[in-house]
Amino acid sequence: MARSSTLNVAVIGVGRMGADHVRRIREVVSGARVSAVVDADADRAEAVAARAGGCAAYTDPAAALAAADVDAVLVASPGPAHEAALLAALAHDLPVLCEKPLTPDPASALRVLDAERRLGRRRVQVGFMRRYDAEYVRLEQLLRTGRLGRPLLLHQRHRNVTSPPGWTSDLLISDSLAHEVDATRWLLGQEITAVTVLRPAPSGDAPAGLQDPQFVVLETDGGAIADVEVFVNCGFGYQVRAQAVCERGTAHVGDGHAMVTQADGRWGGTIAQDYLERFEDAYDREVQTWVDSVRHGTPTGPSVWDGLAAAAVCAAGVRSLTEGGRVEVELPERPSLYG
Repeated sequence: MARSSTLNVAVIGVGRMGADHVRRIREVVSGARVSAVVDADADRAEAVAARAGGCAAYTDPAAALAAADVDAVLVASPGPAHEAALLAALAHDLPVLCEKPLTPDPASALRVLDAERRLGRRRVQVGFMRRYDAEYVRLEQLLRTGRLGRPLLLHQRHRNVTSPPGWTSDLLISDSLAHEVDATRWLLGQEITAVTVLRPAPSGDAPAGLQDPQFVVLETDGGAIADVEVFVNCGFGYQVRAQAVCERGTAHVGDGHAMVTQADGRWGGTIAQDYLERFEDAYDREVQTWVDSVRHGTPTGPSVWDGLAAAAVCAAGVRSLTEGGRVEVELPERPSLYG
């Protein structure tokens, strides 16, 4: 597209995440507009379209992708619907920003990768928004300089106030841990080769049958070890933290830098209650960067390969959770397109 052109975006899936992206494109992001919204719930699609203004509402993604005024696609539907939307977008040669997961399993992710390879150029960016968080960006830049020496350990935490209705033990890995999987690969610049999931006694506040919390150990091809505490019913707030332990020092992010008050003999602040609050700025930067890159040529953020790698690690994690023990990650050879 010409740099002066406005990018017309179709948003597929306008539940909480998708509706927030519609708002973001309308109110925050420059160089783009929402030209279509798609949702299986026709009433919801119509309501979001009315708020967006000048926007068509669809229940069929194929109809939206075939519209003349759609230049790009933002996929925010549930994970199991991603493969069909991505393959349809690639068939139209449309650039895509796809919320994680790319797809729920490695086999479907590989089909998306093969479709993109046949095009011969990158069209898909995966929504691993940690890569756009200011604190995480500073940590990645510091580690890349080598000032602290080689990273040896990476300690991470992922806590939610409560789990959504119907949440399963597998989803703690395939949905929650997926972010730490990508953050580990990105921060360390290494692939994850094996996963071990440990099962502490479940919290009494977790729904019956839910293994929460979980403690995950990730091994990398560079010899580093990453561990992740995933606790989705902690009850007090949304917390995401990471600490890199290197040969000559440590660095950590995620303690939060919100306002702290001191009055009446007390001091304190607030803890974010969900991901949209904690990572609002990161989402803004992610979508703006995607829009700019597409208008100038090609998506530049996390690729289909990153989505496939995360799916493969999570699949190994689910096996470890179910069967016990250490499970090696199975990945194909990395194509040159993603070099």
